Amino acid sequence: MTAITGMRATDCWKHIGIWGDRTCSELPAHLHCRNCPVYSAGAAQLLEAEVSADELARRAQHYATPKIEERVGTQAIVVFRLGAEWFSLPAAVWCEVASPRPIHSLPHRRDKVVTGVVNVRGELLVCVSLTTALGAEPGPKGVAPRFAVIQRASDRFVFTADEIVGLHRYGVEEITPTPATLVHAQAACTHGMLALENRSVGVLDADRVFQILNRSLA
Repeated sequence: MTAITGMRATDCWKHIGIWGDRTCSELPAHLHCRNCPVYSAGAAQLLEAEVSADELARRAQHYATPKIEERVGTQAIVVFRLGAEWFSLPAAVWCEVASPRPIHSLPHRRDKVVTGVVNVRGELLVCVSLTTALGAEPGPKGVAPRFAVIQRASDRFVFTADEIVGLHRYGVEEITPTPATLVHAQAACTHGMLALENRSVGVLDADRVFQILNRSLA
């Protein structure tokens, strides 16, 4: 148990205080550790601590770096891979990215888009195969596939992505027309293509994607 000597600050609040087992004899009088002079002394010591020369140099370099101005009118998307193809969805529909977990199949389901339900943070969500819904070409499976939780209004789904690159911003002038070779489902959901590094990324229309997924639930 952490000892308190005089007014010297310790981390007693983590052990016997409000964030510990709450056995501190002073807690009933102060109600919360933030009202205790020992906690205040800890804050004072933190503010008075010396900063190393390396840390000062690192901070100076950080604040001296020119700020990158965000282009006006750009759109934020998250880029991911399904099979052999790259896609993106607006960043606004992304809730979280999680590690894969067991998918519980649903009985009497013939639709291959809906693969079952999955527990994400205690909530059962419908798991779908966006690869099947879009008719994406098969390709190498991800070394560490991820679960993507997406939501629009009250519609909430989980799908497995073989790879997720991350956030990207683009201007409308960067979009090129959708190729005529795309399968019908992709063509219906894709409003253009983006060239990102060595990838050709289909920019998906979130409204149309959610329409297809909702139809699969019927």
